[in-house]
Amino acid sequence: MDQSSIDALAAQKVAPQGLFIGGQRVAATGGAVMAVTSPIDGQHLTDIADASAADVDAAVRAARRAYASGVWSRAAPAERKKVLFRIAEAIEREALSLAVLGVRDNGTEISMAVKAEPGSAAGTFRYYAEALDKIGGEIAPTAGNVLGLVHREPVGVVGAIVPWNFPLMIGAWKIAPALAMGNSVVLKPSEVASLTLLRLAEICAECGLPEGVLNVVTGAGAVSGEALGLHPDVDVLVFTGSGGVGRRLLEYSARSNLKRVYLELGGKSPNVVFADAPDLRQAARVSAAGIFRNSGQVCVAGSRLLVERSVHEEFAAMLAEEARAMKIGNPLRLDTQAGAIASEAQLARVQHYVEKAHEEGGALRTGGARILTETGGSYFAPTVFDNVTPDMTLAREEVFGPVVAVTPFDTEEDAVRMANGTDFGLASAVWTGNLSRAHRMVRAIDAGVVHVNTYGGADNTVPLGGHRQSGNGHDKSLHALDKYVNLKTAWIQL
Repeated sequence: MDQSSIDALAAQKVAPQGLFIGGQRVAATGGAVMAVTSPIDGQHLTDIADASAADVDAAVRAARRAYASGVWSRAAPAERKKVLFRIAEAIEREALSLAVLGVRDNGTEISMAVKAEPGSAAGTFRYYAEALDKIGGEIAPTAGNVLGLVHREPVGVVGAIVPWNFPLMIGAWKIAPALAMGNSVVLKPSEVASLTLLRLAEICAECGLPEGVLNVVTGAGAVSGEALGLHPDVDVLVFTGSGGVGRRLLEYSARSNLKRVYLELGGKSPNVVFADAPDLRQAARVSAAGIFRNSGQVCVAGSRLLVERSVHEEFAAMLAEEARAMKIGNPLRLDTQAGAIASEAQLARVQHYVEKAHEEGGALRTGGARILTETGGSYFAPTVFDNVTPDMTLAREEVFGPVVAVTPFDTEEDAVRMANGTDFGLASAVWTGNLSRAHRMVRAIDAGVVHVNTYGGADNTVPLGGHRQSGNGHDKSLHALDKYVNLKTAWIQL
């Protein structure tokens, strides 16, 4: 990867994008489109189709036809495996092109995007390709002359709605295990970041995925997302995004066919630093990356820093220093450490929370303002608010931006109470040189992920899922497959 290759790809025009239904690109009903504005410079990038409820219905019907035909759902696991491997290899071949396209769409810095987007997506398809023919049924330990068999069957049609921060990575987390188990998929990307997922659908078709097995509908979530959630022929709905939308999807399930709904709803993740942390400077450096990379637009971002009082002043100063040292700017430059906020609407949300933190008495150490306005893009300085009390809005609500709340604590019990003093429970971290304390904190913190002396570890072999209002179900690992299968018992008299 070199800068000249990135620049050449970034100079290419992006053609207007249609929906992907039944193996081909089609226009939305009436030719409706939405403009795509790049957060890098505020310029028009391309147009995407704006799907209607009728378009979503067409996509679901295409998925159902493909599923019912058995062309994929009843294909031998070895055949599905070959296709998923080909998809992984194709993603890798196009990795830089996909990464640049995604950065132009949502503003993630290219140094992160290459690994987190096509790199992760290729690994995810490969992981589930390797796993799918290892997942079998069961013979129950029944007694006497009765045989109990447990079959694992695909659920049918999976609806997937994914966000704009890492669309290719999170899309692959939904698509790959669903396809591995033999399902058909209708994917709804965020209107803020659809381009790489439309290209992924084409890649899948080019690699031999049958028509209708993967469909992509783009456009306004209030229309196409709602239509997917309400559709009576969608069997399972998987979603990553905000709690408000997650609640609506549960309502849509109740109003339609009681489809299973799995939600990953973000968090307000505590990052707990004890005075005996092995290296405070390293903890500050990693913690800064854990909240400011991708401009804080990461579901597991460590947005609450809880610091033992004896090192609070020293650590807060280190964190502010790390924030000021970060290079913010054009995400297509290799030396940029954090890129753009994905949209003007999201930037306005960040500004709102900063204003609220000022009003409620937070002590601003650094940042707190929009920057690089001359570019026309959406950029915000890494922001550190100190002495944030647990009752402040900044300590309770997810900003999804480059803003961290620092709060001192006195005892381990205080740290646990503060860490769990939120409605969320997605991720967390603990920095300590005391092994016993580390284990106690792992048990005590109510979150799906607890990092120890690091932040942001990721691998397909371990699950990602939240507790409490951070959602239910898991992405990644073999546990993700549970969302995409039905169990059927066969009770046989011998």
